[in-house]
Amino acid sequence: MHKTLNILNCLPKSSQAKAKQALHEIWQAETKEAAEKAFDLFVQTYEAKYPKATQCLQKDREELLAFYDFPAQHWQSLRTTNPIESTFGTIRHRTKRSKGCLTRDGMLQMMFKLAQCAEKNWRRQRGFDYLAKVIDGVKFNDGIEAIESDQIAA
Repeated sequence: MHKTLNILNCLPKSSQAKAKQALHEIWQAETKEAAEKAFDLFVQTYEAKYPKATQCLQKDREELLAFYDFPAQHWQSLRTTNPIESTFGTIRHRTKRSKGCLTRDGMLQMMFKLAQCAEKNWRRQRGFDYLAKVIDGVKFNDGIEAIESDQIAA
């Protein structure tokens, strides 16, 4: 979301709707190959008129497409910053109200307790059973576990 907004800020309002759709084509692609084609098409389409926008996108190419190397069940969580933002939204809301009322230690304790309370409403990671495979270094291609050629022969 943040990257999309940063790129759109480099474009005139008249081009933003079309560019936003083109950006969504990148991260909503079914495969990494399709995403790379959409990525290249965006750069090709907008680079001549809006080089700042395409540079903003190109500098983070690897990071933006990295989620294709993880299980498909994790993609939704990897493509969003909502878990971080919503967690700190609760803390930010409370700390603004008690501005200047607490010491540094008191503020940290309050933030810790607020985070503990917010934690009760968190959902379990989708595909949590794949986490062990990710930690063990199992390779995934386009969200599907890659099968080694040795395993296929067996």
